[in-house]
Amino acid sequence: MDEERALYIVRAGEAGAIERVLRDYSDKHRATFKFESTDEDKRKKLCEGVFKVLVKDIPTTCQVSCLEVLRILSRDKKVLVPVTTKENMQILLRLAKLNESDDSLEKVSEFPVIVESLKCLCNIVFNSQMAQQLSLELNLAAKLCNLLRKCKDRKFINDIKCFDLRLLFLLSLLHTDIRSQLRYELQGLPLLTQILESAFSIKWTDEYESAIDHNGPPLSPQETDCAIEALKALFNVTVDSWKVHKESDSHQFRVMAAVLRHCLLIVGPTEDKTEELHSNAVNLLSNVPVSCLDVLICPLTHEETAQEATTLDELPSDKTAEKETVLKNNTMVYNGMNMEAIHVLLNFMEKRIDKGSSYREGLTPVLSLLTECSRAHRNIRKFLKDQVLPPLRDVTNRPEVGSTVRNKLVRLMTHVDLGVKQIAAEFLFVLCKERVDSLLKYTGYGNAAGLLAARGLLAGGRGDNWYSEDEDTDTEEYKNAKPKEELLKPMGLKPDGTITPLEEALNQYSVIEETSSDTD
Repeated sequence: MDEERALYIVRAGEAGAIERVLRDYSDKHRATFKFESTDEDKRKKLCEGVFKVLVKDIPTTCQVSCLEVLRILSRDKKVLVPVTTKENMQILLRLAKLNESDDSLEKVSEFPVIVESLKCLCNIVFNSQMAQQLSLELNLAAKLCNLLRKCKDRKFINDIKCFDLRLLFLLSLLHTDIRSQLRYELQGLPLLTQILESAFSIKWTDEYESAIDHNGPPLSPQETDCAIEALKALFNVTVDSWKVHKESDSHQFRVMAAVLRHCLLIVGPTEDKTEELHSNAVNLLSNVPVSCLDVLICPLTHEETAQEATTLDELPSDKTAEKETVLKNNTMVYNGMNMEAIHVLLNFMEKRIDKGSSYREGLTPVLSLLTECSRAHRNIRKFLKDQVLPPLRDVTNRPEVGSTVRNKLVRLMTHVDLGVKQIAAEFLFVLCKERVDSLLKYTGYGNAAGLLAARGLLAGGRGDNWYSEDEDTDTEEYKNAKPKEELLKPMGLKPDGTITPLEEALNQYSVIEETSSDTD
């Protein structure tokens, strides 16, 4: 009944009546996402009628009402089939200011029309394969980048940027060719990085360092949403960028990593929005070549260095083992380096562990990122070792028992999800410089057995990667308990089914194999 009345007015009414009836329809169906199949044909005709109205010379308010109804109707895939034509797509491109190459965004009254047009395009491209093909034919990605360049430094048009970025994300998600076009032809990496800089109001203090105001206000909801859409689009653009071949690429990725460091150190309007912001930053950092992640940490300024020295002097003399890591004015400092961003990543990882669900999607990206950072950058590895595997003092409880981050990670080493258990074990193994004896010391043999078996290291040794030979000191508690550890040895089954130390069992199987082998 709603569609019949609206269609009658749309076909025969004047602009004021059309606006009123479509506004009523929008108000009633604003939260509608499932439609009755019996009214499908009526919705198709209403959709066609709305497009016919949009080509007429009507007031801006009437255009907005038409587009709001079109956005609601475009949630239904079946309705889109007859109306997704090149002509109708071009109508929306024109209204979204995506066709005019020299047109500036000066008429504030047109902004709602631009935003609603972009919202419609997002729905139509997402729900219609024909629209996806037409997007390629109409070179929509280039038009979106052009619109972004017009508004990248304009804070009062965040909604336009947000839905432009969302549409760019959808296109790059659905078409691998568009990812390549964005990366190389359209210079999407620097453009989207600049959008992030604008959203975060970054002020650079050095080539890859930004000023952080810990007492500043949180991001606004609009700035946060805009930043999240830019992060998602950048992820698609850089998804195959695990290494760089040119110095210019290396510089651009370092700039982006520095922007992401800034992102990790600020907060959104709510705790949930902050987590979403940081989660997308973590995903994007996973695409940054590991050699460019050194900008996540930076040397202290002269003032910070003086503060660190003062803090170190204040620590008791019996805490020399912990003197390398200090907290001063909310800044995590290690070995003369600012480790705030790495500390945020570590806290983010622990929160994801504490959630207790969706480990593969929520936890493995940050664990993988910390593992690669630790493997490639010595200061990051040493800092994380200091935080995750501090000097061992509790030698009475099993490694998986307790509430420390080490206990939580050790518990993950026997998780039912193979991917989760592998990356948790790999992270701890890298922190131990891939030394079997060190890993066993912190995790126990049973928890580490899966990783060691997969690496062929059950008999001891170390992994293939080289690490510096910095000292790994033992606490007095561990030194006293270490001799008792000899009571726990890796065991195996002998050919007769009895249990024996693993090395002896392997030797017996080797002897049997040699004596039973055929000879020529």
